[in-house]
Amino acid sequence: MNNASAHLPTSNPTPSDATRGIVDAFLDARRNGHSLPGFPGDIPDDLVAAYAVQDAAIAQWPDTLVGWKVGYIVPEKRDASGDERLLGPVFRNRLQRADAATEFHVFEGGFGAIEAEFVLRLDADAPVDKIDWTPDEAAALPSTLFVGMEVASSPLATINQLGPRVVVSDFGNNNGLIVGGEIADWTTLDEATLTAESWIDDARVGTGGATTLPGGLRAAFAFALSRSARRGRPLKAGELIATGNATGIHDILPGQLARVVFPGHGELVLTARAATPQTEESAA
Repeated sequence: MNNASAHLPTSNPTPSDATRGIVDAFLDARRNGHSLPGFPGDIPDDLVAAYAVQDAAIAQWPDTLVGWKVGYIVPEKRDASGDERLLGPVFRNRLQRADAATEFHVFEGGFGAIEAEFVLRLDADAPVDKIDWTPDEAAALPSTLFVGMEVASSPLATINQLGPRVVVSDFGNNNGLIVGGEIADWTTLDEATLTAESWIDDARVGTGGATTLPGGLRAAFAFALSRSARRGRPLKAGELIATGNATGIHDILPGQLARVVFPGHGELVLTARAATPQTEESAA
């Protein structure tokens, strides 16, 4: 990891007025299934400030945190933290099993896309006093690998164009994770054999696999462990890590069919639907 000493906010933030305005606007839009015409305030100056927004939003969102998505930051968009990746929360209400799911939700008028994902589940707690992880150390922590698909969606249509500070500010541009079948003994496999294809309707929109991720699965896992620990959120057994887009980020609209294929390991087929207002029950 670059700049391993960089620390970001803990999980118990005290939001400023500016942070509170950003949080309130994004959460209101997510709660009501609305889009936003632009970023609701001044874009945070750096990832430190962006994670403060995210932590404040997590504290206010009425759902249980079950994992994290990892996103790659291209070199020209990195800041002084040196981070080459970012994190966004995954919540229980937006976690689905592929064998029971038929649809997912994107924000109409906002940003909506699918990403083929290799998803890791921690099978042991990470040591609470360890904040720096190498890829090999990460692979040695007990974990299970699954195929999956991230629902990358935000009320803000320009979220990816505006960059990683904005992505971090709105839950990492995540609105769900669908988890499929297990890939056994992943640490013994050549990651080049873990391939994937993404389809929207009848068009193949992307190909790739685990080696599409810079540094592969181990590097993404190590980042999630390190950055979570530095935020005061060491990862726990049972938490899920979506390691990053394996075939690209593929725009999708309500009504379109998504199909993500992992040769030899299964496929996921679901229809995109427009996000609707959440009831108290669905948000709990």
